[in-house]
Amino acid sequence: MNNNERIHVLSTSIRGSLHKSLGLPCQDYSCARSTKSKLVAVVSDGAGSARYSKTGAKIICDTLCDLLIKSDMKTIRTDVTRAINVARQKLLLHKYNHSKTQRDLINFSATLVGVFYHKNRGIFFHIGDGAGIAFKEGDYNSFIISEPENGVFSCETYFYTMDDWKDSLRFTDIGDANRILLMTDGVTGFAFSDDFYKIHHNFLIPVIEYLENEPRKTYAVEALRNTLNNSRAQRINADDKTILWAKL
Repeated sequence: MNNNERIHVLSTSIRGSLHKSLGLPCQDYSCARSTKSKLVAVVSDGAGSARYSKTGAKIICDTLCDLLIKSDMKTIRTDVTRAINVARQKLLLHKYNHSKTQRDLINFSATLVGVFYHKNRGIFFHIGDGAGIAFKEGDYNSFIISEPENGVFSCETYFYTMDDWKDSLRFTDIGDANRILLMTDGVTGFAFSDDFYKIHHNFLIPVIEYLENEPRKTYAVEALRNTLNNSRAQRINADDKTILWAKL
């Protein structure tokens, strides 16, 4: 959790039951950087079929946070594009990219859902599935959402490692909001209605209100992990699960 005069951030990732059964690590990752008036936060879901997707998820999150914390709203869209290119260049030179060509970026495939916020204005940036929502404290019926984007098939999505990644990069402006949630695909199925017009009140709201009222980081993280890791959540979606909450 980052504590300063204005912005607080908390996040956690848990390994899904499918990955546990296959002996695979959690391939989700999250990162956040903040100052008194600025926040950059990113979550990423590494593709289960990609050998080094956990590395791809970590590199995109860390790179975006490190670079975009220096940005501002005037240049943020261009800066996001440039930062993703920097992450891709890191993958080209990575020791696990044996060919050192774009052909092998598929081995690092990962989605991204991120937010940039500065002085009461913000923007989501997004490639693939997962979701981001912004809302005013306590108002769960009016929110701005950056929705998942899947391909022709429901299990198919988009990754920043694709050659045509720019075609899948989406931006959503955030207006009057003081709370942010970012989540990977393992959470969206029981956080929203199927059409993404409503929040599932029996899951997301109790989570949000607990985080609002629990000042102790270790307690908040443990409760969040237990919620994501309970048997019902694992039955609904066996994928890895990441959620990031920010109080602006």
